[in-house]
Amino acid sequence: MSEAQIIDGIAARLRKLGIAEGNGVITGIGDDCAVFRQKGTKADLIFTVDMMHEGIHFTWDADARDVGHVALTRSLSDCAAMGARPLFCLLSLAFPAEATQWVDGFLAGFTKLAGKYRVVLAGGDLSSTAKISCDVIVCGEVPRGRALLRSAARAGERICVSGPLGKAALALDTRGRFVPQARLELGQLLREQGVRCAMDLSDGLSQDLTRLCVASGCGAELTDVPIARGATLQHALHGGEDYELLFTLPKGKAVPEKCRVIGLITAGPAGVVTYHGQRLEPLGWDHFRPA
Repeated sequence: MSEAQIIDGIAARLRKLGIAEGNGVITGIGDDCAVFRQKGTKADLIFTVDMMHEGIHFTWDADARDVGHVALTRSLSDCAAMGARPLFCLLSLAFPAEATQWVDGFLAGFTKLAGKYRVVLAGGDLSSTAKISCDVIVCGEVPRGRALLRSAARAGERICVSGPLGKAALALDTRGRFVPQARLELGQLLREQGVRCAMDLSDGLSQDLTRLCVASGCGAELTDVPIARGATLQHALHGGEDYELLFTLPKGKAVPEKCRVIGLITAGPAGVVTYHGQRLEPLGWDHFRPA
């Protein structure tokens, strides 16, 4: 069973119980963030959560400061994908007692990034465990009704990415170092310019573009994939962890600086992505896909 199938099953269960949305939640499972709206306010709140585990997302010998930076970047990137400004975060951290020095480095990287964007660390939880794990929740805000959504792509819109792809996959293959950056400023700029559809590239272009098309009920034709220096086409298509933004651009909208047009949204079939006319399978990262 794939990650998407598990999520779909959870969503179906919640719909059956009548608790998929409501109590102020207007966008629930299926986007980069949940969107919460309170009556009488001019802004919507967005919430996201991301876990990281030793042995899956990082190794013990990794630079602890880099791991702390990435732990927060993952959730900040979700904020960027919604066009939101992050406000505060919660951090839950589990680690063995002998890892206190490593954790100090992790917190140095985490809080440095939080300080850069004035994200308040408002609380969290600590626990002892055999291997290091962390869980980061971020709350942000976006003008009422203006959150960028995966479900807002329309046929005829251009597909764009914020930068070259494959950097993280290349670093993994070569044991190199890659520290991603959340595209927060770009996400807010896209929202201000009238873009309505975006998501971040965490699991690979082939996987994430398919998710966007499924959510929007459309298809996509890829024609040009920007490949990072030293990376391969396979890295760029299927490698995850780049945290660039993927978005669709309505007609008449200028392509933002340093962004690239890579294809076109089509009328369908829903979820079908082609690359130079050939079906592109979603082979990006999936926690539950057999090796």
